[in-house]
This record gives sequence, structure tokens and C-alpha cells, in this order.
Amino acid sequence: MLTGKRILLVISGGIAAYKSLELVRRLRDRNATVRAVMTAAAKQFVTPLSVSALTGEKVFDDLFNLTDEAEMGHIELSRDADLIVVAPATANLLAKMANGFADDMASTVLLATDTPVMAAPAMNVRMWTHPATARNVDTLAADGVLFVGPDDGTMACGEFGPGRLAEPSDILSAIEAFFAMGGALSGGPLSGKRVVITSGPTHEPIDPVRYIANRSSGKQGHAIAAAAARAGAEVELISGPVALADPPGVVVTHVQTAREMLDAVTAALPADVAIFAAAVADWRAARESAGKIKKDGSGTVPALELEVNPDILATVGHLGRDRPGLVIGFAAETDDLLANARAKLERKGADWIVANDVSPETGIMGGDANTVRILDAKGVEEWPSLSKDAVAEALVGRIAGYLEAHEEIEV
Repeated sequence: MLTGKRILLVISGGIAAYKSLELVRRLRDRNATVRAVMTAAAKQFVTPLSVSALTGEKVFDDLFNLTDEAEMGHIELSRDADLIVVAPATANLLAKMANGFADDMASTVLLATDTPVMAAPAMNVRMWTHPATARNVDTLAADGVLFVGPDDGTMACGEFGPGRLAEPSDILSAIEAFFAMGGALSGGPLSGKRVVITSGPTHEPIDPVRYIANRSSGKQGHAIAAAAARAGAEVELISGPVALADPPGVVVTHVQTAREMLDAVTAALPADVAIFAAAVADWRAARESAGKIKKDGSGTVPALELEVNPDILATVGHLGRDRPGLVIGFAAETDDLLANARAKLERKGADWIVANDVSPETGIMGGDANTVRILDAKGVEEWPSLSKDAVAEALVGRIAGYLEAHEEIEV
């Protein structure tokens, strides 16, 4: 897929810059041509000699180098590529990109280009969640920049949270997906389609300090939203409480309870596709206590009466004329995976069910990988274990193929 593709890799300064070497190696293994631009800060972490040895090409780092400009000017360099990948993309470089700064080779190349740009952010968690960075990312996403990551994890500084550079394998998968989808920022396979997605858990209050919930992280739903946006769709994500950054280029509605999620989904319709990846609580407290329920010292356990929450998937699956053309549900099961998923498919009026085994030994619930099976009226499609980002890309590709096939039938 990458044979003959020309990648311009922009490496900015940060401890994660060492991962750019692995990315170069993987790109070269797939027969891509890689040229690199390095910022002055990047050279504090990896050497131009290392990058040049792996790319087999000269490294560009000086905007005012007369020899470089004579051999390949920065304008030509900015446009002589099929894709520009910024990895790592620091907060500083994202700010320059968003605001049109051009004070070094990297920022000038990025401002002068009409080539598609993909950025893989990497920075401290507080820098990533700062409102200034959020504004810059939103601006760049609106301008058509694609984003990969960042991931959650432990930082070099010892803090934990979103901000880690996506793994080179995941960046590579995003690059391959970009070319698989036609290699363009506009006119992607879901261009002109509206997609509504739910993600994360719901929290059903018992009293002001306690609630009923589950172990869903929201990683899969958020990954699907980001992949659908990259494919050109207009995406609305309805998210329960998660410790994840909002995906770029996506309209996000934050909710707490199942009833709030149903209201948000209903308000988001009509849509071409609805994907219900959220792990909605099946029950809620029949009577929420206005004050904290206290222990009385007697050892008596207070009775907790439950009532059923609305079934969001079934509600949308059985809609009349406002039903989306493709309704996809998720089934997280610990026993009898296929039997339970097939029953869910038929009972809830879904077109597809994405089924996964979340028994404790799998480590899937809340993890970064997933092993899924896709059930529809025709049968079962088994997928290998993949990162959740890769599952999202594959699912979006399957959705695009389904919609295209059905549009041809209608014509």
C-alpha cells in the first residue's frame, strides 16, 4: 500500500522524538520514500545523522541554508510529498501551525504546503488539556489536519494521562488507512454522511456521592468517532463520563446518565449511521437519595431498589422513518458470546452487532486492544486481536463499503 508513496516527516522537539526513528524504519520497510525535516529542539533528542541513516535521504533543518535551497527549496519540499506527518507534534509546533507562524524550516514548510498533513501530538498532560492547545487542535482539525493520538499513559515527567505519542505501529496504521481511503482530506469514503456514536459508561446516581457504573473506558467509541471523522463524516459523539480528550473534528455532547444519553441521541438524529459503543447501565436506583446514605452503626445494609433504564439501541433500532440506514450495536459478554450477541442483534433491531469477550482473563475491558466479531444477517466475521484504533479504522472501512454497495443498489 505504501510502495512509492512519498512521506515528509516533520520531527519536533520532545522526548518522544526517539519514536520517530522507529516510524521511519517501519515506513521504509513498506517501501515508502521518507524525507525528514527537524526542528532545532528535535536535534536535542535525536541526531540528524540517525534520521538520515534510516531515511537514506538528506535531513532538512536550516531555512537559510543556500545549498539546501539550491538543491530543493522549502516550497518544493513542502509540496513534493503525498503526505506530511508531524511526529511528534509538540504544543509549540501545533500553536505555530494553527496561527500561521513560519519562523523555522518546519513551520515554514507546513505553512507553504498544499499537501495533506497528519499530526501525532506528544506533550505533558496539562499542556494537552490546556484550553490554548484545545483551541489550536480544533482550528487545525477544521483546517483539515488529521490527528493520531495522543495516547493515555505515564509521561517521562512522571505524570499520567493523555499526551503520550501514539505508538509507531498506530501512526503507521493511520498512514495506511489514509492512503486506503483515497489519500485525500476531502471526499473521503464517508464524506457527506452523518454518523452518531455513543461512547463510555453511564453513571446512575444512588445519592450525591455514589453511583452505579461499569468499567468502560470509552476508548473504542472515541476511536471510532475519530476514524469516522478522518473518513470525512460529520460526526456527533455522545459520551458518558470518561478520562479521554474529545476527538478532534467531532461534535461532542457530554452526558452522565442513560436517560441523558437517550435524549442526546434522539436530538442528534436523523443520521445515516448510528453506532452504539457506550456501555449503558442496565439499571438505575428507583429513588435517588437527596443526601448521602449514612451507616447507622447497626450493620444493617440499606435496601437498594432498582428500575430498568431505557434501551437506547432498541429504541433507535425500532424507529420508523427516522431510523438511521445502518444501526450498529456492541455486545460485551463474559459467557456464550455468539449466542448472546445473535439474540441481541435480533431483539434490538440492529443491523450489525460488534461482539467482544470481556471476561476478566481477556483484559479487554478498559484496555487498549480488542478482539471482535461482527454479526449481521449473513453470519459472523471474525477479526484478529487489534488495537482499538485499528478496530475503529477497519469498522469505518466496512461501514463505507456497506453504504457504497447499498447506494449502488438503490440507483
